[in-house]
This record gives sequence, C-alpha cells and structure tokens, in this order.
Amino acid sequence: MEFAKERAELVARLKVHGISEKVLNSMLNVPRHLFVPAVHISSAYVDTPLNIGYGQTISAPHMVAIMCNLLDLQEGHKVLEIGAGSGYNAAVMAEVIGNTGTVYSTERIPELVKSSKSNLKAAGYRNVKVNLSDGSIGLPEHAPYDRICVTASAPSIPEPLVQQLRSGGRMVIPVGEMFQSLYLVMKKSDGTVVSKEWGGVVFVPLIGRHGFHFESKPYRHH
Repeated sequence: MEFAKERAELVARLKVHGISEKVLNSMLNVPRHLFVPAVHISSAYVDTPLNIGYGQTISAPHMVAIMCNLLDLQEGHKVLEIGAGSGYNAAVMAEVIGNTGTVYSTERIPELVKSSKSNLKAAGYRNVKVNLSDGSIGLPEHAPYDRICVTASAPSIPEPLVQQLRSGGRMVIPVGEMFQSLYLVMKKSDGTVVSKEWGGVVFVPLIGRHGFHFESKPYRHH
C-alpha cells in the first residue's frame, strides 16, 4: 500500500501544472512502479525521468501529464504513440480513453517491445497494441488517428504523422536536437494544420526515416 500513498502524493503535486482532473485520476490509477526497472523501483514515484536501458528513458510524470493534457484525450479515441519505451505513457493514455479506445504504440527496440508488452499485461491494460516498427513513418494500417503522441524528439514534424492525423485531431511532438521544444499540432476540419509551441523539453532522439540518423537502404525509388 506504500506505493498507493506515494502515487497519491505525486499526483497531488502535479496539480500545479494545471492538469485536468481526468488526467490526474488516470495517473492515480496507473501503477508506475510496474513500468520501471527493478533497480529504480524506489524512485518510481519521484517526478523525474528514469533510465530503462538501451539509451531510453521513462518520462518524468509531470511531462506525461502535460502531454496527455495537451492532447485532450477523450473516451473511445484511437491514439498513435511513437516510442512505447516501458509502456507507462501508453498506460496513462489507455486509462483516459477507456476500454472503448485503443492505443497503437510503435517501438524500434525489440527488447523494449517485449518488456513494454509484459509491463502492460501485468498492469492489466488490454487496449494497447505495441508494434516493432519505425515510428517516424507512423502506423498507416490503422490510420487515421484521433490523437498522436510522440515521445522522442524529431528534426521536424514528420509528414507521415500529419497525414495520419484525423481532421480535428491533435498531436504532441518534441522537435529539435540540441534545443528542443514541445509542439501541439492541430489539424482543422478543412485539413489545414496549425502548430503551437508549448516550451522547452528534453527527449531522446526519434530515430528513423523521418527522424535522426536514418541510413538509407540500397534500393531504387520508382
């Protein structure tokens, strides 16, 4: 029960960020200690990012809360997440959208696909589907999405993700290399796209075709 007390105290502290009750309640229900490596379990409810191996991190709870808040998630939404990591961010979003919604998550590191699936199963989330794939190109087979959440910083806003966003949809994405900013991207009903800068952030880089460090394959385009 100690974890429940720590979690409640953490969520109470997140209120200073202007987070909606819906997101706060969802974070109250997600057992973050099930999504952190055993070596960091004592820090599970400290508001800080934690190393999950393979050069990746689980985001600080306040950043998860802010991104979910900006997305304005609703029950029944179909959400695309780029960067499953440990599965925690997907779990929070799954909690908000409920059993009638689905989170499709991409992850490029096979070991994290396996561990995130295991973490999500242990925490009881059945409405998250984790895929081993290049997140920078999205997941076109399930598009369009009501919301897209990108948990790695891109050199620019990837066009495939904009295309896979439903009219009236929202995307949050960090952009930049040395200096990163979080952007809220909104696609209006007429298809025009508006982006607003939220503020400075620090995320791991988005690796892939529309991200950083992509090595082109030796095939010919027709």
